[in-house]
Amino acid sequence: MAANVAPAALSLRGISKNFGAVAALTDVDLDVAPGEVVAVVGDNGAGKSTLVKVLAGVHRADSGRIAFGDTEVTIAGPADAHALGVATVFQDLALCENLDVVENLFLGRELRRRRLDEVTMELRSWELLRQLSARIPSVRVPVAALSGGQRQTVAIARSLLGDPRIIVLDEPTAALGVAQTTEVLNLIERLRDRGLGVVMISHNLADVRAVADRVAVLRLGRNNGFFGVAEASDEDIVAAIIGASDNVVTRRARRGKGDVSDERAADHPRHAPRAQPSPRDRRSERKDEGDE
Repeated sequence: MAANVAPAALSLRGISKNFGAVAALTDVDLDVAPGEVVAVVGDNGAGKSTLVKVLAGVHRADSGRIAFGDTEVTIAGPADAHALGVATVFQDLALCENLDVVENLFLGRELRRRRLDEVTMELRSWELLRQLSARIPSVRVPVAALSGGQRQTVAIARSLLGDPRIIVLDEPTAALGVAQTTEVLNLIERLRDRGLGVVMISHNLADVRAVADRVAVLRLGRNNGFFGVAEASDEDIVAAIIGASDNVVTRRARRGKGDVSDERAADHPRHAPRAQPSPRDRRSERKDEGDE
C-alpha cells in the first residue's frame, strides 16, 4: 500500500451515501494531491459513479468529511463544487452536437458586453485548446463533426474555464479507439503538468498504468486498497477489485512465471469434476432396471 507523501488538495474521510436500504458508499476515504492523477477503479456496482456525483455535488454525502487543504467544506450542490474548484467531466460529456466548439465551451457562461462577445470567446477558446495541445482544426466546426477524442478534449477544456483545482474524469477513454485514447491520455498528463489534481474513473488497467500515480480500489462501496502504480502488479489490483487472489489474471501470471502446478493439479483426472448423466441417460437406466 502506497503512502501519499504530498499534502492533499482534496481529502475525503468516511464518506457514506445510502439510497434507501442500499448502501452505495460506506466510509470511503480518498486523497488527491496537486499535480497527481489518482485512478479510482472497481467492478460494476462498486460505487465509483456515486463517488463522482458526490464530488460533483449531484448527491450530498450522508456522512463523512470533505476538506480542501486544512479547510473542511460542504458540497451541497453543483454550484458549491464549482465554487470550490471541482470540475467534473461525465462519461456522456454533455455536449450539444449541433453547436460549434466555442458555443459548447461557453454554453451558459457566455461573455457579453452589450451583446455576445464572439471575438473574445473565440480567442479564449483557442487559448484553452493550445494549453492542452488539442488537435482541433477549427473552433467553429460543429461538435458532431469531431472524433471521440476531440469531443473529450472539448469537454475537458470547458471544465478549465473556471480555473479548477480538481478535475474528475468519469471513464474518459470509454468507447474510444487506440489513437483517440492516446490523445486523451496525453491530455490527462498535461492536466497533471499544470498542477491540477485529477481523479480518473476507469475500468482499463492499461490506461490507469499509463497516466495514474496511485490507484484507489472500491469494492461494494468500500475502500479495498490503495496502490502505487509503480509498485503494484495488475494481479494485486485485480485481486482487490474482485476480492479474491485466485483469478484468471493471477493464474495467467503464474503460467508466465512457469508455476503451473495448480493447473496440472486441476487437470489431473482425480480432481476433474464428474460428468452428470443427462435426463435421457437417467430414463434409459431406469428402463434397464425395470426390464431386469
